[in-house]
Amino acid sequence: MSTNRAAQTAPEARILVLDVRTGRLLAEHGLGEARRTLAAPGSTLKPIVLYSLIASSRWNPEQRVVCDRKLVVGGHRLACTHPLAPPFDAREALAWSCNSYFAEVARTLRPGDLGQLLRPTGLLGITDLANRMGIPEQGSSMEASAIFREPMSPEAEQLALLGVDGIRITPLELAVAYRWLAVELAAHPESSAAQVVSAGLADSASFGMARQVSHSGASVAGKTGTAEGTASTQSHGWFAGLTPADKPQVVVVVYLPAGHGADASRVAAELLAHSPVMP
Repeated sequence: MSTNRAAQTAPEARILVLDVRTGRLLAEHGLGEARRTLAAPGSTLKPIVLYSLIASSRWNPEQRVVCDRKLVVGGHRLACTHPLAPPFDAREALAWSCNSYFAEVARTLRPGDLGQLLRPTGLLGITDLANRMGIPEQGSSMEASAIFREPMSPEAEQLALLGVDGIRITPLELAVAYRWLAVELAAHPESSAAQVVSAGLADSASFGMARQVSHSGASVAGKTGTAEGTASTQSHGWFAGLTPADKPQVVVVVYLPAGHGADASRVAAELLAHSPVMP
């Protein structure tokens, strides 16, 4: 699988393509930078946390939450950009990346819960993906590790789950976490957690917040994320997706150091439109 066309569209992008079955990197662009990049993950955490909470019967996916698109948490303006809509259930909230919905989800978490949910996915630790490709680490190319501050208040829980504050990750860690999610979805296809999250991600990539990736013509389930850096108000964008949507074999992660999630999903569309997706 080649990243050439996508890299021409966005030379500054970090692009990773991961085999779900083996965990091996199939293709990359900007791997050296991806190793060192630490950035707030934005909304890309939502499907991972939602899956784990539904699977452990700690969240009812049929519960509906009203969104007035005016959320403010701890001084952070997190207004949703989705259309006005009736109260969302879990599938709809994931498709439209509703911050109000997931802020309500975060209210159910106790101190220590979020770390316990995230660590098994591989999101918070060194992945060693580059070494597995035979690309040795040395000096400034050493892989960074996630920075995670366990939330100790309701507001901190909300900001962390929304990927805004208290957590910074690498693109490699996000790719590994979405591989974990793909494996879970395949292992428990009849479960409520798998059905809700699979459908929500497919809807996101079809008509929701990640809909730009549908221009590829490929079958994709995915999620965008947008957040600001710690040192400036410059936003960065993420796309994390699985393809084919019904039986994922490949994880695609795109990180843009400047931009929004929609921009990252367009880069992913370029990648998938011009490259075969089978390992």
